[in-house]
Amino acid sequence: MGQHAGYQNEIYLQGLADQVPPFTTDATRLEDVARESMEPGPFGYVAGAAGSGDTARANRDAFARWRIVPRMLTDATTRDTSVTVLGTKMPAPVLLAPVGVQSIVHPEGELATARAAASLGVPMVLSTAASHSLEEVAAANGAGPRWFQLYWPNEPEVCASLLRRAKKAGYSTLVVTLDTWTLAWRPTDLDQSYLPFLRAVGVANAFTDPAFLAGLEKPPADDQAMAVLRWVGLFTGTDKSWDQLPFLRENWDGPIVLKGIQHVADARRAVDAGMDGIVVSNHGGRQVDGAIGSLDALPEIAAAVGDRIEILFDSGIRTGADVVKALALGARAVLVGRPYVYGLALGGEAGVRHAVRGLLADFDLTLGLSGHRTPDELTPSALRYLP
Repeated sequence: MGQHAGYQNEIYLQGLADQVPPFTTDATRLEDVARESMEPGPFGYVAGAAGSGDTARANRDAFARWRIVPRMLTDATTRDTSVTVLGTKMPAPVLLAPVGVQSIVHPEGELATARAAASLGVPMVLSTAASHSLEEVAAANGAGPRWFQLYWPNEPEVCASLLRRAKKAGYSTLVVTLDTWTLAWRPTDLDQSYLPFLRAVGVANAFTDPAFLAGLEKPPADDQAMAVLRWVGLFTGTDKSWDQLPFLRENWDGPIVLKGIQHVADARRAVDAGMDGIVVSNHGGRQVDGAIGSLDALPEIAAAVGDRIEILFDSGIRTGADVVKALALGARAVLVGRPYVYGLALGGEAGVRHAVRGLLADFDLTLGLSGHRTPDELTPSALRYLP
């Protein structure tokens, strides 16, 4: 038996007491189920994508083109899904992706996610744009493994301050998002004139940061409009350059991962810059309409730099089969985003736990039934490409 497949048995045994799961176990249906219970603004913010949504669709289409070819009689009864990535031990090659402003879907937001993640031993990656401060989330996460995602501020003093706070609060790895230095054209949000940051939601890390507060004449509680205006100017509108990466290394002594890599040349530059990892990602289709599906970018990048840098993957992960495919094509681990946020919306902490346990069980079972005992056994030979 695998580490996580037992959740399947728990669910079936609940049926003997006439109980069913709190919501669907089909992660591909979570979006439709969540739509019925969420307000239009928050739902659109989570589910929406850039432009026509073409890139978000491309992410899922890419998974459909790769098919698993199961092998038989491989002694896969007992499996071990655990891995260590950049010094972080995890029960499966799955992390909770950085998703901001989680309080728009549930009042406890990132606090509920942090508790659920800790209870499962799954690393969470906290967004700079969180609804609760990184210290509050760390307290909720307790001894759980946690990484910190950086939206790179335009003031070095604020950036350095955030990094000091994150390190002190026990975040072990820095994930720097490169592809969202300004918001894309997102019709779902625009049609509803909905941007939570303008309502001072998702700004907790800035509003509790001494370097940020030093640039205000009045504290946010006394002049929220000016604090929001400062936040907007600090975190949007300015792209960075490769020659600025040494600043991050000077202010962070742990592993650094660059998120948003889609081109093999950028992957090579990350290696040359001395970065520890990359996330092959298109931000779930939220930034560039008409872009390549993230899984379509993965094989070439893995072939080019997979032996020199840790490769992670996100954008489009929904099922255990998706995890298997990403690992087989060269990822060391995956980040899952929208599914656990829908779980949060549907059931708070327990909802996150249900969504994540379902994904882990699905991965564990698919790994074994396809003839593999550990993630390391997955290679491109486990798949077939069907254009």
